[in-house]
Amino acid sequence: MKLNPYLNFDGQAEEAFKFYQSVFGGELFIQKMSAAPGGENLPDHEKNYAMHVSIPIGEGQFLMASDCLKSAGHQLNVGNNNYICITPDSREEADRLFNGLSAGGKVEMPMADMFWGDYFGSFEDRYGVRWMINYNEKAK
Repeated sequence: MKLNPYLNFDGQAEEAFKFYQSVFGGELFIQKMSAAPGGENLPDHEKNYAMHVSIPIGEGQFLMASDCLKSAGHQLNVGNNNYICITPDSREEADRLFNGLSAGGKVEMPMADMFWGDYFGSFEDRYGVRWMINYNEKAK
């Protein structure tokens, strides 16, 4: 089984994914709303929104997203009910991901050795997406 987190944005999906690509690397795929059937009928500012955007985040796994269309009645509600938890292969990779993704965001818990034995940190990035980085040396 593979897990592919899917995010929604309010017109910032492409910008956010260019930022995520700067941390994760990989090829950015983006399809605009204007390319969808009926896309020509959208308000001008929504035509350039992302219908689908993705980057690889692991072997056979992708981080994906789209923008909400207010003209179609979509409403984005950002909250703390979801996190994307990344389990890197090394302590160094944990630090790299944490430092890269949290830049411009709000750190909730800095990377540190935790009582349960893992190296862990959490934050909200500059786009309101919440992340956890959890490295467990014993799980290698």
